[in-house]
Amino acid sequence: MPPETQSETSPPETPPNFWGYAPEEEYYTSQGVRNTKSHFETPHGKIFTQSFLPLDRPKVKGSVYMTHGYGSDTGWLFQKICISFAGWGYAVFAADLLGHGRSDGLRGYLGDMEKVAAASLSFFAHVRRSEPYRDLPAFLFGESMGGAATMLMYFQSDPDTWTGLIFSAPLFVMPEDMKPSKVRLFLYGLLFGVADTWAAMPDKKMVGKSIKDPAKLRIIASNPRRYTGSPRVGTMRELARVCQHIQDNFGRVTAPFLTVHGTDDGVTCPSSSKLLYEKASSADKTLKLYDGMYHSLIQGETDENANLVLKDMREWIDERAEKYGPNNYS
Repeated sequence: MPPETQSETSPPETPPNFWGYAPEEEYYTSQGVRNTKSHFETPHGKIFTQSFLPLDRPKVKGSVYMTHGYGSDTGWLFQKICISFAGWGYAVFAADLLGHGRSDGLRGYLGDMEKVAAASLSFFAHVRRSEPYRDLPAFLFGESMGGAATMLMYFQSDPDTWTGLIFSAPLFVMPEDMKPSKVRLFLYGLLFGVADTWAAMPDKKMVGKSIKDPAKLRIIASNPRRYTGSPRVGTMRELARVCQHIQDNFGRVTAPFLTVHGTDDGVTCPSSSKLLYEKASSADKTLKLYDGMYHSLIQGETDENANLVLKDMREWIDERAEKYGPNNYS
């Protein structure tokens, strides 16, 4: 018999999942959750969706709808956040944004954030109105640029749709070194939209500024679905517009919210969370700042730091779920 080749005896160089080679069902069961995957048709394209449901609770406390950051997806390390919330007794639903992960759209392109937000919202609202969840507390969760998308979803929603909002290092204010050059955008604009999808904007190496733990940086960098190209012209133009739009409309926020930020965040300004806290009209609002932490508070910090953030999130959401929802869980 011929000797076995390396491809027959060795696993792929990059594991299929962040946890390694264990089958998905086996891993999720070990975490106490049941995971399902599907695609959902929206007026703006088909999006990839996931659910994370607690295995050992006949009744859930509420539902949480999660949105990832720029260049990321709902798989890989982001789902650790989903699994955490499911472990606390919440039904968690997540969707890859258009242009990301396994959803439709040009990779890394966010030319119309209102449509990007509306696509995810169509799935989230569909689930939120469904029989198991319509009478339970419901929370929107957004991380980084997903925080901006989440805020747009909130603005697009009917009043009282959402019990509360949770933001992790949201992008509401762009750091000066991240802002796109107005001159560059003007020159590209002279091409009448032709350059909108070009991956031609300066790459600020955001991943390296996001992750403090070197081991977790290596894991995140190995995500096969992560967008690694240069920022697209239309994406940066639109993010700058959306940040200003959100800042101009902070006063429209009336829902209870928690926003958390690291003081050493080099990707999104801590002032994003501070301004939201100062200008929102919500009577119930909470701001948590973590001294010395970077941008990726849960995926990129040490386990000790990440667990501190998760502890604060759990205390906040449990209190609101009990306060604002029916007392039908133990």
